[in-house]
Order: sequence, then structure tokens, then C-alpha cells
Amino acid sequence: MNLNVRPLLSCPTVRLSNGLHIPILGLGTSHHGGYSHRAVVYALRDCGLRHVDTAKRYGCEEQLGVSVKESGVPRHDLWLTSKLWPGDYGYSNAKRACADSCRRLGVDYLDLYLMHWPDCSITGRTNREVRAETWEALEELYDEGVCRAIGVSNFQIAHLQELKEDCRIVPHVNQVEFHPFQQPWALMEYCHQEGIVFEGYCPLAKGEALSHPVVHQLADKYNRTPAQICIRWSIQNGVVTIPKSTKEEKILENCQVFGFSLDEEDMDYIQSLHCHKKLIHLTYPLWNG
Repeated sequence: MNLNVRPLLSCPTVRLSNGLHIPILGLGTSHHGGYSHRAVVYALRDCGLRHVDTAKRYGCEEQLGVSVKESGVPRHDLWLTSKLWPGDYGYSNAKRACADSCRRLGVDYLDLYLMHWPDCSITGRTNREVRAETWEALEELYDEGVCRAIGVSNFQIAHLQELKEDCRIVPHVNQVEFHPFQQPWALMEYCHQEGIVFEGYCPLAKGEALSHPVVHQLADKYNRTPAQICIRWSIQNGVVTIPKSTKEEKILENCQVFGFSLDEEDMDYIQSLHCHKKLIHLTYPLWNG
């Protein structure tokens, strides 16, 4: 790793259809691997990150609220995203769940609130019906200013088309798995056509991309780390990217991706690694609270 690279002090943004700007690089959190208070404070205070992604499912909203407060970064300078779990789908449930997430985070509003998955498995009702009812609640939360932007996660084209037909506000963001081995270009193109910002999680393919020979070859060529190559490739594709780590040195490394760019041939080289390898699946019960 080139320690002479200046850490992230400012970050490019991507414009949403409502005129807001989301930082193109953020810090992801997860229920896997624990939560590091020190790492989040370091990311905000020392690395200059201003975008943090979480969810009710991850179980760390309250901890994140403490970390944000300790960082000293003003609330208006932050972009905080949380997600609505399928067990909370439905109009009244969604309203209540959003209020609970804000309370746990210690904030009055969310910058972005996402429906976490398209499927909800409510007996006697179709997924489409439940999604539409839930989205109506998010639209009202948006109108009220409780959520500055609203969106979805893990939605495919058919889900987005149905939502467009059933509701009045097109999602501002669709957050899906995106890395060298999983590149849903048709979905990305659809999102671009509809004015939906494409956000990618798991940019390092759960670490699997870091050992790939092509990624290592490019890391040597650019004098960067494999992680920086993967993140730079994602960002250079215009994807809002949220790598996660609980280690300060890795967070710093992940931030140092704006001082170089990949040649077009190398972008294509990584694109050739696509093999439809999905690493994230909904394998746990929907109704776990």
C-alpha cells in the first residue's frame, strides 16, 4: 500500500433525481463480523468519509448513533442510510419502523431509507401488493421530510417496473450486489433510464476478488492494493460504492481511490471477470423481528 497517498478529504457525489447529492463512496456496516465503534469514528473523523450505510437487520443502528455523535461531524454534513426489513412491511409497520430507526440512530431524519428486499411472504397477499402499500408509507415519509430520499435494495427490473406502475415516486436509489464477479448491467441500464441511482454493495466480493490474478496484476501495474483496484473499478463505473470494514487501516486504504484512474482496457479486463456469481442470498427468516 502506498502510504504517501493522501487520505480522502472530499468525495465526489452522484445527483439523485430529486436534486440531492449522495457521496459516491461510503462505509457499509453489517450483522456479519461485528461492529467497530473506533473504526466508524476513524472513518468519519480522520478519513473524511461522510456516507454511512446501515439497516435495522444489522442490529447496530444504536451503536452507529453513538459513533456518529462522538465523531463530532455535524449531522447536516452526513449522509445516513438505513433499511426497512421485510418483517416491518405494510403501511403502519413501515412508519413505525422508520421512527424506531431514527430513534436508535439519534437523528430526526434519514438521508436515505430503503426497502431491504422485494419479497415479503405475507399470507393471503401478493408481494406486489405489500410492496405498493409499504412504498406508499415511504412516499409519505419523504413528503414529510423524515426521509430525504427513498429507495429499494435487491430489486430487479420486474420489481421496479411494478412499483413504477403502482406508485407515484420512482425510487431514488436501488442498492444491489455489484463486484467483478456479479455485474448486472441490464439492471444498471434500466436504473439509469428511469433516473434511479445505482448503488453497489459487496464491492470486494466478500474478499474473494482480492486474490484473483487479474486484480493482483492490475494492483501491481498501478501500485495500489487489490481492494483499491476493485473499489476504483466500481466507482469509475459510476456506482455508489459502500465497502465495509471494522479495521482502521483497511478503511483508510479503501478511501484512497481518488488519486488515480484505471485505463479503459483495464476496466474492460475486470469486466471480463463477470460470471453471475451472487454471494448474497436471503437465507434467513423474514420474520425475525
